[in-house]
Amino acid sequence: MRLKIKVIPALLILLFSTYCYSQIDPSLLKRVPKDTVKNILNMDALYNRPALKINKTPISIGGYLEMNWQKMTTDGISEGNQFQARRLSIFISSSISRKIKFLSEIEFEDGGKEISIEFASVDVEFDPLINLRAGIILNPIGSFNQNHDGPKWDFTDRPISSTQMLPATFSNAGVGIFGKKYSEKWMFGYEAYLSGNFDNSIIENTENKTFLPAAKENPERFEEINSGEPLFTGKIALRNTKVGELGISYMGGIYNKFEDDGITIDKKRRVSVFALDFNTTLPRIKTFITSEFAWVYVDVPDTYSQQFGKKQKGGFIDIVQPILTKTILGWQKAAINVACRLEYVDWNVGSFKETGGNIGEDLWSIMPAVSFRPTSQTVIRLNYRYLKQRDIFSNPPTITDGFNLGISTYF
Repeated sequence: MRLKIKVIPALLILLFSTYCYSQIDPSLLKRVPKDTVKNILNMDALYNRPALKINKTPISIGGYLEMNWQKMTTDGISEGNQFQARRLSIFISSSISRKIKFLSEIEFEDGGKEISIEFASVDVEFDPLINLRAGIILNPIGSFNQNHDGPKWDFTDRPISSTQMLPATFSNAGVGIFGKKYSEKWMFGYEAYLSGNFDNSIIENTENKTFLPAAKENPERFEEINSGEPLFTGKIALRNTKVGELGISYMGGIYNKFEDDGITIDKKRRVSVFALDFNTTLPRIKTFITSEFAWVYVDVPDTYSQQFGKKQKGGFIDIVQPILTKTILGWQKAAINVACRLEYVDWNVGSFKETGGNIGEDLWSIMPAVSFRPTSQTVIRLNYRYLKQRDIFSNPPTITDGFNLGISTYF
């Protein structure tokens, strides 16, 4: 969610919070651990975070930090060494009563260049299967949009399909219901929301292509819906303790302004997104596999050129293999992992009308990695990326490669 906050008030709030935090007797603070229940779903990620709780108050505070160094080269041209302060996220939550909870996340990106409310909602529980959520919500398309915290991943970069095809951490003002039910080895969960929507920026943007992430740049979506019709997002998830979790999600709605002062100015144009996600841990060798694939359909006006795709597809597969878990330099249960991410995105699926030749605008990437986790809440990771990307005419691809070294930690 990308609700812009004026920088000065936001910084004053952060400084005031820091001052207040510094005045609290440390003996009154206690660490609230992450949920220890193994049978959790991706939809639980918002609450499955470590936090500090002040005794005798309902308030908990936490967050995470991400920063890295990188040196990348594209077709032999490099910008040299770069240090990047990717993001600082602050979590503030409160148990208002036994069945009413509040949770928020404020994110500072690129050293404070961009400040946004990532999430801010009130959850009201009527029954484990029926809960109300209202506020600024994360639309549950795929799995990464909700489960995106940096310390959970062994890669410095977020998946390309989740950030450059789907709008990562996409959030809107909205309301909906969600629930879970479990029985022995099975767990079922669902979410259904009506919220703010996309707008014409998905086909009118500086990328000059169909680009859903462009909608995140419009803060007005938290106050009004361009089309006047809400976006529906729904997801169901099924988990077996031995097999893994499968999620099926859909997000769709009318994105264009088709009516003005009661006068029809265009037909209703729809954007629809389907996504599948799956994660599992292989027994014995404990290999963790997580994947997400999505398909995007946009009703692009016929007056637009063919560089604006009506169909897109892409996804990623992460494979993480623990190779050593032991006490290292005084850290108990420290872990060293090797990992690899495979990615593919096609922003314009189809053929040219004139020639029948394939429309390009696609990429694939492979990213091997090594990570060290001194604790479960901190990760130091070294990645190497090799990426090939073609333009719309399928000319010989540009090749990007290089190293990233980063750290991410909850606090």
